Amino acid sequence: MIDLIKRLPKAELHLHIEGSLEPELMFRLAKKNNVEIPYESIEDVRNAYNFTNLQTFLDIYYAGANVLITKDDFYDLTWEYILKCVENNIIHTEIFFDPQTHTSRGIPFETVITGIKEALADAKEKYGITSCIILCFLRHLSQQEAFETLEESLRFKEDIIGVGLDSSELGNPPSKFKAVFKKAKEQGFKLVAHAGEEADFTYIYEALDLLAIDRIDHGVQSIKSPELMKRLKEEQMPLTVCPNSNIELKVFQTYKEHNIKELLDYGLNISVNSDDPAYFKGYINQNFINLCENLPITEDDIITLVKNSFKSSFIDNDLKNEYLAKVDAAI
Repeated sequence: MIDLIKRLPKAELHLHIEGSLEPELMFRLAKKNNVEIPYESIEDVRNAYNFTNLQTFLDIYYAGANVLITKDDFYDLTWEYILKCVENNIIHTEIFFDPQTHTSRGIPFETVITGIKEALADAKEKYGITSCIILCFLRHLSQQEAFETLEESLRFKEDIIGVGLDSSELGNPPSKFKAVFKKAKEQGFKLVAHAGEEADFTYIYEALDLLAIDRIDHGVQSIKSPELMKRLKEEQMPLTVCPNSNIELKVFQTYKEHNIKELLDYGLNISVNSDDPAYFKGYINQNFINLCENLPITEDDIITLVKNSFKSSFIDNDLKNEYLAKVDAAI
């Protein structure tokens, strides 16, 4: 099973580039940029990754992002993730970035997007890895601030395929961002949103009906509504599930409690992703391995999950078919 996981080419659809900041790079950039971080050693950082919920993670996540200052920092961050893609046989990735995390610190939007896109261009040239960039609004901030970020992004529209919604879910429902998502859709962006991770399944309904999204990020709370499950199956709405993340943030207490197998068996369009892998103990292959070690996941399940990731991606059908053929060739 592990051999199959490693052998299969994959797409990753739910990856926060700031969440791939490994402690080693955090320390290196902190020293280079003369930024103080509240840790004495790499071991201290790893020991701090003991989360009780989404917010306890976000507090450390935003603190870590403070070391990212220059275009080269964002390049290095993205390039380190690309090297993990090579290790994990990821041949297409659709990465999230949080511009407000950086512009609020005085880092220009252009600095962030340029560093990321240059690394992704080099990844295509050196390794043949294709990619898309998705801008995420921070949902704990106001819709007005999201509008300002959307406006700023339009200069870089050719580099950004879609917009998403992340950060503190509880108390910040999708309905809060209805108008800005409408504007983003009018601008031609693809739409995704985190929904039904910690908050209940009503957030998924809001994301579908009020934001008109193309993909749900997480969505594991959908199992609590038979009507929603039926709808998600009929529409084959993609759910980008992140197992390690759900365990680390206590959405489920143990891997054996995770509902991904039930969602998959019901016929939902599920893919496996690593979310914030530097913080959540593993990249995409480790997520697959953990599933196999704790749930009755079959080889057919793994193949389905991998194929779903390509089918749910924002690449054109010709490239999808090319990648699906590569999956078949690797089985």
